[in-house]
Amino acid sequence: MSQHTHGHHGHSARAGHAAHSAHTGHSVHAGHSAHAGHGTPDGIGWDAMGPLLEQNAEISRPQYEEAARWIAWLPTAPQVRRVLDIGSGPGVVTCLLAEMFPGAEVVAVDGTPALLERAGERAERLGLGGRVRVRQADLPDDLGELGEADLIWMGNTLHHMGDQRAALAGFAGLLRPGGTVALVEGGLQPRRLPRDIGFGRPGLEARLDAINTDRFEDMRAALPDTKRESEDWSALFAAVGLEPQGTRSFLLDVPAPVPEPVRDDAVIEFGRWREAFAEYLTAEDTAALDRLLDPDDPAGLRRRPDLFLLSARTVHLGRRA
Repeated sequence: MSQHTHGHHGHSARAGHAAHSAHTGHSVHAGHSAHAGHGTPDGIGWDAMGPLLEQNAEISRPQYEEAARWIAWLPTAPQVRRVLDIGSGPGVVTCLLAEMFPGAEVVAVDGTPALLERAGERAERLGLGGRVRVRQADLPDDLGELGEADLIWMGNTLHHMGDQRAALAGFAGLLRPGGTVALVEGGLQPRRLPRDIGFGRPGLEARLDAINTDRFEDMRAALPDTKRESEDWSALFAAVGLEPQGTRSFLLDVPAPVPEPVRDDAVIEFGRWREAFAEYLTAEDTAALDRLLDPDDPAGLRRRPDLFLLSARTVHLGRRA
């Protein structure tokens, strides 16, 4: 299970299927690999995906910082001594959580050894090696081996587990009294371009989202023991014995002109969609994507001045009494 693309998004935790972003077009948020060890999207090796996931997570860091601060400052916040980052990917959020909770051991849990290696190296580089651990696991099968925690961060990973209710109940069972699950699910898909980009049919990103939604359903349907679950996360918390502690969304707003890493990320994401969605695209949308991906086209992603990044990530909290 390593999360969204960043779609927006877990893996060694083998939760499901290659990186979310990579597979369904959701960005693999936060550098989470969103898969649990099932390989990468479009056959890209994890050695190549690691830096991409890391860059995507770095761009999203302000959202995660704000979310972690919210958790830390809640009146009901537990004393955080041990944190599990489920589907950690290359460890960007893992290290952020270690910085935010300086008295805690933080465990990066993923199904992909190459990503865990990056997480460990990142922690050492940031001087957090003494408190950050890495743990390879196939989730939800290895859930019982993770140990207790005061905070379990699940960044776009639960939707990679077939039986989400059973998986969440398993994670709830790992919480110490007063402990919290932070579930990153939902939010709004990124927007990077105006509705009318000057060529092709207006509304390209909305149509890509529609394809992505269908592919997300296909991904869910193919998971082992998959069960349909109404995405009322507060009700799901209550069903597994947790007290809902609130929901908040965190905005990422990078106006035009964007810095180069954001432009690089856009090129990678649109390139992935061009490849992964080829059979679903109209000829007109294919031609528009080819222009956007042409580095020499003044209206392409590399050169156009109106490229921006706007997205929202939603975090739902559930607490063990």
